[in-house]
Amino acid sequence: MAEPNTLYKLIILYMLENIDFPLTNTQISDFFLEKEYTDYFTIQQVIHDLLDSELIGAQSTHSNTQYRITPGGSKTLEYFKDKISDSIREDISVYFLENKIKFKNTNSILADFYKTSDQKYAAQCQIKENGISRIDLTLTVKTREQAEAICRNWKSASEDVYALLMDSLLK
Repeated sequence: MAEPNTLYKLIILYMLENIDFPLTNTQISDFFLEKEYTDYFTIQQVIHDLLDSELIGAQSTHSNTQYRITPGGSKTLEYFKDKISDSIREDISVYFLENKIKFKNTNSILADFYKTSDQKYAAQCQIKENGISRIDLTLTVKTREQAEAICRNWKSASEDVYALLMDSLLK
């Protein structure tokens, strides 16, 4: 059996290899915590080590970080995936089966903001499906608070906004 931190790294690589969209820090951490494999701080260190060794890549926004396996991570997993027991693989399968729709929804509705060159803020709101943008909307506002409000509300309003735009534009 592999050393615990090595096994945790392999489990994360296996998770990222076996799902068709990136996973958030929370989604990865929750798996380990629900199964009581280890504690939160150990998982954060393992994720940091995987990033440092470029076996996973991260994309961050103000409120979220999503992880994908890199080609190097896939190659590493290929060599060592036999170190992951069948029971752990089953735990991962069940976790994905129970949560995949929720994960996909969380990971497909994105919002972030940034300061523009003219000292305003741009809130970029997206809906993605299978990694492809269905909508990519950027709104420029005067204050950071407005940009934060747009990003915060995008999750609950995105489908309505999308439907309204489609109805208005396809008349």
